[in-house]
Amino acid sequence: MEGSGDLRIVVVGKTGAGKSSTANSILGENLLRTSCCANSDTATCKAATTTVDGREITVVDTPGYFSTECTYENLKPEIARCIVECVPGPHAFLIVLPVGRHTEEQNKVVDEILKMFGEGALKYAVVLFTHGDQLDNDMTIQQFVDDNDHLKTLVQKCGSRLHVIDNKYWKNPTEGHDDERSNAAQMKKLMNTIDQMVRQNGGKHYTNEMLQAVEQATEVEMAKGKQEKRQKRA
Repeated sequence: MEGSGDLRIVVVGKTGAGKSSTANSILGENLLRTSCCANSDTATCKAATTTVDGREITVVDTPGYFSTECTYENLKPEIARCIVECVPGPHAFLIVLPVGRHTEEQNKVVDEILKMFGEGALKYAVVLFTHGDQLDNDMTIQQFVDDNDHLKTLVQKCGSRLHVIDNKYWKNPTEGHDDERSNAAQMKKLMNTIDQMVRQNGGKHYTNEMLQAVEQATEVEMAKGKQEKRQKRA
């Protein structure tokens, strides 16, 4: 791995997308509990820290968007807490989305993530697709993204940082002739991309102040919207 120094990663995405499995793949061991149930096993933030290749890596697994157990009102303070969990702040956000038919709900997940963290967070973000085995054999992840304008825009806003893994089927422990279908190879590429992004950001990280600024701006917009409604009724 190219990077050096501690690394703090926050994993966000829809319930059932494979966030916890992805976190464990990064950590190299099963430190965070996963669930195969449709409703999320992650109703609160969970963090784990371990040493990988001589560097300390912290991964924070966040509550799933659109979980049956976690409303937006509950999610907001938990997401804020996840920033505190990796003080002084995360170097990277992993936006985890499953390969498959991209629905309006998936688009809404992306919109909710942007609403929560602000577009400024995309400077620190990598888009990661899971369930890579569902890609057609002759299709790359880039082609999959290019077929959907919403995804294409998101990836472009994230500096074209895009990867695909499969935490279940791509268990080949070594790199080989089929690196596109090897989790070992893909995880190495993902971590290299994160390290390159951290260097481009001058080693800086997303801060709680940035999150608070987004919240304040959202509250101002909401107040403005309510005032406009009252004026129309008057």
